[in-house]
Amino acid sequence: MMQVHRNLAALPAFRNAIITIGTFDGVHIGHQQIINQLKETAAEAGGETVIITFHPHPRAIVGTQTGQVLLLNTLDEKIMLLEKAGINHLVVVPFDTQFANQTAEEYCKSFLYHYFKPHTVIIGYDHRFGKGRSGDYHLLESMGASLGFAVKEIDEQVLNAVAVSSTKIRTALNEHDIATANQFLGYPYFFEGTVIQGNQLGRTIGYPTANLQISQEDKLVPANGVYAVSVKLSEAQPIVWGMMNIGIRPTINGTKQVIEVHIFDFSGDIYGQTIQVGIYAFLREEVKFTGLDALIAQLGVDAVKAKEVLHPSRYL
Repeated sequence: MMQVHRNLAALPAFRNAIITIGTFDGVHIGHQQIINQLKETAAEAGGETVIITFHPHPRAIVGTQTGQVLLLNTLDEKIMLLEKAGINHLVVVPFDTQFANQTAEEYCKSFLYHYFKPHTVIIGYDHRFGKGRSGDYHLLESMGASLGFAVKEIDEQVLNAVAVSSTKIRTALNEHDIATANQFLGYPYFFEGTVIQGNQLGRTIGYPTANLQISQEDKLVPANGVYAVSVKLSEAQPIVWGMMNIGIRPTINGTKQVIEVHIFDFSGDIYGQTIQVGIYAFLREEVKFTGLDALIAQLGVDAVKAKEVLHPSRYL
């Protein structure tokens, strides 16, 4: 089981720590190649794999971009995915202006060496660290030589795969291209939300919905539209299936974005529960219908389509 550490002062003495550093947002197929390299090196050295990540995202503190940094994973989701990937230790370092203002040399000596005593640090040739992003691979290599740890470079092709994957996933989710997003993630994109009270229109037209409130504001929510989804109600219960609408509900003159999930063949009370929604396919754009009858007819078509995508052997 992966150990998660949030207090630098209380870190254990790692055994031949094989370390890499990064945000690992998405823990997608590009990241998996780095993780495999980390695990292979640890196996050769008889060591432990250690990933150092930062929270909040460094761009939120020192970034030059305006607007919010939207992420593919919340911290809890990232922890779950890295544990599934077989990492031994995840160290979550609080990222603030004081940390960002360390010189590159301080970062190497007072942070990396002092707390981790690494056997090997694996980073990309373009990795930057320290105040003003002045530190690079060559500085870390020379510091490692004097402090007693090795530095290995992540292959340029692997790094490009990471960058391409992250960009493509975000773009795909914003453009309804769920197939591409899921291909690059290596799993269906998912998010969690708490079921809150809605206007209960759905139950009056035969399609009761769970209205979701996303607790993490920086979690990327896909573009408005109707999707085929899985729903995990709890760890103990099997996955159920359904369809989801993200949008403003123009047919009833809505103006505020809502996320509504209709679960097939389900009638339980789940108000107040946190549920996980996995997105499998985009069904259609959100449309303003002439009235509720037209909406109900379309929901019937959507349900058939979603069932075809999700579980044809079960539903058709």
